[in-house]
Formats: sequence, C-alpha cells, structure tokens
Amino acid sequence: MTITKYLVKINKKVVSRIYKFATLRVIYPLVYNLYRRKPVDDKKVLLIEVRSLSLTDSYAVLERKLKERNDIKISYQFLGETILGVFGCLKRRLVCVKDLATAKAAFITDACQITSCVNLREETKLIQIWHACGAFKKFGFSTALLKFGETEKKMLKYPYYKNISYVTVSSPEVVWAYEEAMGSKHFNSKVLPVGVSRTDLFFEDEFLNSARERVYTAFPKARGKKVILYAPTFRGRVRRASTGMVDIEKFCEALSDEYVLIIKHHPYVKNPPSIDEKYKDFASDLSDDADIEDLLCAADICISDYSSLVFEYSLFERPLIFFAYDIDDYNDWRGFYYDYDKLTPGPVFTKNEEIIDYIKNIDERFDKQRIIEFREKFMSACDGNATERIIDLALED
Repeated sequence: MTITKYLVKINKKVVSRIYKFATLRVIYPLVYNLYRRKPVDDKKVLLIEVRSLSLTDSYAVLERKLKERNDIKISYQFLGETILGVFGCLKRRLVCVKDLATAKAAFITDACQITSCVNLREETKLIQIWHACGAFKKFGFSTALLKFGETEKKMLKYPYYKNISYVTVSSPEVVWAYEEAMGSKHFNSKVLPVGVSRTDLFFEDEFLNSARERVYTAFPKARGKKVILYAPTFRGRVRRASTGMVDIEKFCEALSDEYVLIIKHHPYVKNPPSIDEKYKDFASDLSDDADIEDLLCAADICISDYSSLVFEYSLFERPLIFFAYDIDDYNDWRGFYYDYDKLTPGPVFTKNEEIIDYIKNIDERFDKQRIIEFREKFMSACDGNATERIIDLALED
C-alpha cells in the first residue's frame, strides 16, 4: 500500500468516527429532545424498518392487527441503512427521531442505533419483535469475543439494544440467549416468551391454502412435484455477504423425477450463484420472487445450514436437513448458542451425495419425533395468538 492510499484510508476512518460521534451522540439526541417537548400521542404507534425501504414480513401480522384497532394511528419509518448512502440515511434518521419523540409505542425488528442513542421518554414503549425465532447463531453482545462482532466497549459506546422495554421471543428456553445478546444486564430490557408475531400466519388456514398457489405461480414447474427448499444463511459481513450452494447438477440427476428444487438466499446476499439454464425445469432461485413464509408452507423438505428459519419450519413437523459443509469455519466466525449437533433436529451432512441419499430414503429415515420435541422446546409460545399479546404489551399503561 502506498503512503497516499494509507493516508486516505486513515482519513476516512477519522471522518467516519467524527460523523458517528456527531450524529449519534449530539445531533439525533438534540433533535429528539426538541420534539419530545410535545405531548405523547396515545394513539400513535411507530413501525421502524432499520435496513429496508418497505415493510418486511416480520410486520405482516402486526400491521394488520393494529389496523383492526380503529383507534390506532400507524406511522412508518424506513431507514434503509444497507441501501442508502450517508446523506440519505441521515435525512431518514432525523425524521425517525422526530416521529419517535411523540409515539405511544414503537416497534423494531433488528438492531437499531437510532432508538438507542436518545433518552427515550418514560411514556413510550419500545418493543423489539426480533426478526428470527429460537436461538441459533450468535449476535449482539454474544459475539463480543468472536470475529463477527464488535467489542463490548464499542457496543456500549454506540449501543444497538438500549431503551428496549420488551423483547418478544418464541419460547422460555431461549430467554437467556436474548438477554445475553441484547445486553439486558446493561439496559434492563425484559425478554418475554410471548411468541413471535410473524409466526401467527402459519396458524391461518386461508394463508396456508394460498401460499402453495403463490409458489406455483412463481415457479409453475413445481406443480405436481414435491418441493425441496434450500435456504442457506449468509456468510461474512452484512455488506459483503456471500452464501452456500448445493450441487444442482447432482440433485437434478438423482431427484428430478419426483422433486423440484427451490432456492431462497438470505436478503443480505446481493450476488448469489446463478442456475444454469439447462436446469430451469428442476431448479429455480425465488429469492426475489417469493416470500419465505410462502416457501416454508409449500416445502415438503427444507435444507438449511445455520438459519433460524428452521425454527419456523418446525411448526409444520416436516423433514429438516442440515448442510453444514463449513461448520468449523462458521463456528469460529459467528458461533452458536447451543451445541450444533445436539440442537439440530435432523441429519447433518457435509456432502451433497449424503443429502441426496437421505432424500431418496426419507420415508424410512425421517424421525418426526425429533422435530416435535424441537418445536416444543424452542417454539412453545408460538400458537397463532402472539401478535395480540404483543400489542397488549405495547399499549398497556
């Protein structure tokens, strides 16, 4: 690296630190304090999307249930933190803190520095309806000593989980993990096993009946076949996320008579591997064309790796397969809350041939009881009524 490039790199870091301090420690708190002089609007509920520019599926049921309560006014804030540039984010964050200052309740589904950098007024409840169920790969304060995470000192200086009134989770079993990850000992947030709002969809007959049809519309070749869903999580940092992939050629040769393969990559993955045109009748990447909820409903078999969607899929009590070809590297990078081999309620494979052989003999090898026990342990609070309980928590005096 030349001296010039080195100096440019150093200057960028300095500017970034100054900007971070100025906005999170000075500007946003100042604007919030200015607008909190106004009284709280007891009918106003704020839905905040940290990374997206539209409402994600985590809010699907919550928004509908709030609208059914005619006395509630819903306000939306889309921060677009992985999409917009510096000035675009700055503008949206300023609008968000103004809006937050007079809200009766606010909901977030992800780590959020904007709701954490202000001195939240006592009249406002901040509810974290985390976008995932169970407790699989580590996040937040749990990653402080891992390659993936920041240091605890940094996370306390510019927190992501401060001011949270309640964190709603899928079962009593995982309360400890969320208390650790979100720094409950530092911020006094309460982790409550009242269920995860987004899972209420899976208890609605109308949704279940229409989900498979939406998948057929997105991939017509799936009609009349059994569906294998491959849904890996991302690898690496959020902004440079990569993904895993099964061997489509081998899957096609062995399973195409009975199955189709649908692939759903994590939203952070911007450049997923492409599918060769010759396999278009067997495999389709529906990452941009189908919601994960629809795909979970339609899948006869789900293959994943370290994704928390396996907790949601367990509600259907169908076969789960774990493709953990990079388990050692991933564990060193991110880490897990439970021993991986003991946690997983289905077979763990590192080779494509092993997965194919299992699927060919799935009627004899699938152990449904393992899935049932897994569901009872990690999803016991998800019963189709979580959203109503969460709204009651948010609006109680």
